[in-house]
Amino acid sequence: MSMPYPGGRRSTDSKHVSVSRGRQHPPFTGRLAGAAARHPWRVLGLWVVLVVAAYLAAGTMNLAASPGTAGTEATRASDLIDQRLRQETPPEEFIVVESPGATANEDAYASFVDALVSDLRSLEEVRSVASYRDGAEGLVSSDGHTVLIPVTLTGDKADAADTAAPLITLVDEANGQGAFRVTTVGFGSVEGEMSALLEETLQQGELIGIAVALVILLVVFGAAVAAGLPVILALLSIFVAAGATALVSNVMEMSNFVVFIITMIGLAVGIDYSLFIVHRFREERGLGREKIDAIATAGATASRTVLFSGMAVAIALGGMFIMPDATFRSFAVGAILVVAATVLASMTLLPAVLGLLGDRVNWLSLPFLGSHRRPESEGGLSDWIARAVTARPVISVIATGTLLVAAALPVFQLNLGSVGISSLPEDSNARHAFDVINTDFSDGVLTADIVVDAPSVNEPAIQDAIARLTAFLEGDGFFGATKIETNEAGDLALLTVAMPGDFSSAESRDALQRLRGDYIPAAFEGVLAEVVVGGPTAETVDSVQTQRDYLPLVFTFVLGSSFVLLLVVFRSIVVPLKAVVLNMLSVGAAYGILVLVFQHGIGASIFGFRESPVIESWLPLFLFAILFGLSMDYHVFLLSRIKERYDETRDNAASVAHGLRTTAGIITGAALIMVVVFAGMASGDLVVFQQVGFGLAVAVILDATIIRMVLVPASMELFGDWNWYFPKWLEWLPKINIEGAQPVAEPALASTASAG
Repeated sequence: MSMPYPGGRRSTDSKHVSVSRGRQHPPFTGRLAGAAARHPWRVLGLWVVLVVAAYLAAGTMNLAASPGTAGTEATRASDLIDQRLRQETPPEEFIVVESPGATANEDAYASFVDALVSDLRSLEEVRSVASYRDGAEGLVSSDGHTVLIPVTLTGDKADAADTAAPLITLVDEANGQGAFRVTTVGFGSVEGEMSALLEETLQQGELIGIAVALVILLVVFGAAVAAGLPVILALLSIFVAAGATALVSNVMEMSNFVVFIITMIGLAVGIDYSLFIVHRFREERGLGREKIDAIATAGATASRTVLFSGMAVAIALGGMFIMPDATFRSFAVGAILVVAATVLASMTLLPAVLGLLGDRVNWLSLPFLGSHRRPESEGGLSDWIARAVTARPVISVIATGTLLVAAALPVFQLNLGSVGISSLPEDSNARHAFDVINTDFSDGVLTADIVVDAPSVNEPAIQDAIARLTAFLEGDGFFGATKIETNEAGDLALLTVAMPGDFSSAESRDALQRLRGDYIPAAFEGVLAEVVVGGPTAETVDSVQTQRDYLPLVFTFVLGSSFVLLLVVFRSIVVPLKAVVLNMLSVGAAYGILVLVFQHGIGASIFGFRESPVIESWLPLFLFAILFGLSMDYHVFLLSRIKERYDETRDNAASVAHGLRTTAGIITGAALIMVVVFAGMASGDLVVFQQVGFGLAVAVILDATIIRMVLVPASMELFGDWNWYFPKWLEWLPKINIEGAQPVAEPALASTASAG
């Protein structure tokens, strides 16, 4: 099959070089792509081995529900309990039995509870069961219609989800029998429900993201085979990254949310990177290049850009390693691994597949779809926008800059925390049980762990201090019952105090502040002892404070590394400074819109989201790292085209219009794919994933529209030649050409083009 040579001449775009410029030695990415295309079956064989290894490794995945933050008071308390009091903290489940008509003193109610308690005690996973029928107090509500059955399970909290599974099955079977409603809440049941919702969200998000991405790819390519390639490669990259992450999870603590992060980032980045390369290959074939030469040229240019983009994303994500928090580090590991797998697939597997398919990549073409207009031709929406923006750059900058700043203002009301049990769907049985317990039973479910470390906790001074602290807690009006434990060595005491309500609520945080700031200092004044507080509320508060403390370091690292990277690539001081400022504007606006939608509920019902009093504590820093890496992708792609044309013509205005015009279609398609992937992940029932997906989608929309279409060209026009100011004293920096070396061979004439 012959490939036409449009117009009978080469493009004037600088990436297409005329014969007079001669051949250059291709870069590593071009040589690698060419080698993969010439030996496709070897590459495919290696990838089969890699996928099988990933499948075997995935079975070793070891994830934790809530990895701790090193160096905090709450972590110190947990470590002291584990090391010197008990090696295991048995998980508990709190079963709630309700009847609208019967009361606990009636025979039918008592018989139902007795049967349920008997069934519970028969489970191997149950260590003990308390029942009001055995004389236990405080287990019947004041109106008698609700009964609480506390159950202690075997094992540790780390295995709570598995241990609680038989109990949950038993509760589900009892629910609805004899007009009784039976529900349970506890560490195991909540974690199990979270895991189920996470899996459901992943499946739903993948289906939505892949389906819509395929539609967009069909519009961009106009051929089903070409559209399917990026999706397949993205899925393979996710699978390989999950296997690699599983291996890492055996040597460091990993959050169970990491699978969600891998899937979301893998789909978005994987499809985008493959899109760039397939688009470039088809473009080169359209110019008449031989199949292998077209693949090598795409490798020397688009693959090189992908490699640089992957490095930029990895550097931005690396900022999360600064945090002494296992959650952030696991996110960084998962995201970096999936980006690395995507880059590897784009540079090896994709060229091999293209080598096998050749022009068959255009099979199943669809009429009226796909762009057939030359990318550098004038006209169209992007060209009109570029001319309008550059004609009035001051107005464009002021108007859009003001809009972004206004959108970012709500960030000052940002309330960080953990969305907690109240974030579960309203029809959740665990959430229902939690709410009932907090309403009908004063102690609630959650506790604060007050650890006293002293040479001898049995000394009168220590005992008096504990008694004073207990009196303070009883007189506070918020805290519930207390229980004290002492280790065998007599050098550690644990005072467990009930804290009603959700651990992320403002009331719980205020109570913790009184405990740490007022009651403990007053009770232990002059006493030789270390007193630390742990528990869910303390862990959340300490984690948020740690993030606030480390945020400047992370921001400095990401902003600084991004600036240096752009400085070296574009050999300009102004361009990287503007890029940093513009990226900060888009991220800040995304933060502000998150606050408006979730904390204030503005538009939440329109999107199908649930209002939340807090933004998940790890989300802002995670969004910052991810978005800075992703925005670098589009920014570099656009600026590299502008810089190329400026180097040729020294006409700043024309170069800006040319760069925007030639990148508009491919960047718009890539951005739309990212948006639908992120939006798909936000379609689940868990508030935390709604916040993550929505925040990323909003930021990409802002970056691909207001930033790229308006602020970048307008600011480029305002600064003129100053955009490319580069001090002589920095000339020693290495020169990096993002587009790589020029094509490895001149295109063949249409009559001799390879059929592929």
